[in-house]
Amino acid sequence: MKRIKVIIPAYNEEKSIGQVIYEIPEIVEEIIVVSNNSNDATIENAHKAGATVLSESRSGYGNACLKGIEYISQQKIPPDIVVFLDGDYSDYPEELLKLIAPIIENDIDFVIGARVKELRENGSMTPQQIFGNWLATFLMKWLFASKFTDLGPFRAIKYNKLIELKMIDKTYGWTVEMQLKALKQKLTYVEIPVRYKKRIGISKVSGTVNGTVMAGVKIIGWIAKYSFK
Repeated sequence: MKRIKVIIPAYNEEKSIGQVIYEIPEIVEEIIVVSNNSNDATIENAHKAGATVLSESRSGYGNACLKGIEYISQQKIPPDIVVFLDGDYSDYPEELLKLIAPIIENDIDFVIGARVKELRENGSMTPQQIFGNWLATFLMKWLFASKFTDLGPFRAIKYNKLIELKMIDKTYGWTVEMQLKALKQKLTYVEIPVRYKKRIGISKVSGTVNGTVMAGVKIIGWIAKYSFK
């Protein structure tokens, strides 16, 4: 049996975090919620739902993910697989089983949950998100012969491969950094189509002009950096 841990970065997700945790399959050994300066009941609700809850005072999606990885690295027995999942209930947590299947059955290193158009609820992704995903994956295909079609945050990766990536991005570039490093290190990867619905609450990235711009700058910056390596 593979040891699986889930990391959920969360900022003010009190209305959704419990539902996310409850719907994660029982095969998961530990669910780790990293509260990123939440000032609502995110921490309390995550505790009630049975998650391990960490606090990260440094703002940024990447900082929250890094906090979760640091926590896992200090455990005596490492997991085999780490799954990253957002806390806004836009993904379907039960589809975690689909994401880990290629790793368990085919020894794939890295799996992205691709938010394909035919499985997305109308309005679940903003026009700027759709364009940003298209542009980033187009550039990765052009520059690195990538087969990625999405930067979806719902993803699974072998723990040892995750550590080898030496992730560093602290904010909006986390997802694209992981994919670029996976390409550079020649990890085996696949995309699995997943359903996607409107999130609970307002997005801290795509829901604001500043967040959208900063995310775009970060994503393009990572791609530009790796194109010259």
